[in-house]
Amino acid sequence: MILNNVVARDMADFLLEIKAVILNAADPFTWASGIKSPIYCDNRKTLSHPKVRNFIKTSFADLIDDEFGDTDVIAGVATAGIPHGALVADVLNLPFVYVRDKPKGHGLENQIEGKLEPGQRVFVIEDLISTGGSSLKAVDALRAAGAEVVGLGAIFTYGFPQAETAFKEANCKAVTLTNYDTLLDIALRNNYIKQSELDTLKAWKENPQGWNK
Repeated sequence: MILNNVVARDMADFLLEIKAVILNAADPFTWASGIKSPIYCDNRKTLSHPKVRNFIKTSFADLIDDEFGDTDVIAGVATAGIPHGALVADVLNLPFVYVRDKPKGHGLENQIEGKLEPGQRVFVIEDLISTGGSSLKAVDALRAAGAEVVGLGAIFTYGFPQAETAFKEANCKAVTLTNYDTLLDIALRNNYIKQSELDTLKAWKENPQGWNK
């Protein structure tokens, strides 16, 4: 869910402007899973644009202060959530940790890097939510370490029902700065896409696996 429609529209506009998100229904992209998609999202590009990067970190910081109350630690999901999480922690003057997808195979074999104490309230930063699997793996690791996960924030979500169900079942509140529906609205308004492409882009969200068959 998004908590601020103004932020959602501005964030979508930024992502399209810097080509962190590209929409192309005529020549779809292929995801690692094999799914054909008319959207490509690479939020790492936001780090190269100070105005966008600053917008993201301050929006997350405001969201945490306004909606989640006292937070002890900010955690970034490796790898794309690490830089944004560190920036948010800096704004809030909070400790930062990051969570690997699995324990490191050598040394101390840590999955969580940084200092985390049992009972600390942690807010998790992710760059993108698709199915929610990688995000919730990080949440599980933090909970296993004794942390209280107060919520998770991402820059963008496709809004798949599968992800919404997964977060609900995990009892983890997830919020995003913007989402797919807002992105399509802004893309149409600002002539990134044509009206004739809109139905195709909406249809993909409803059935991504079967969309291009």
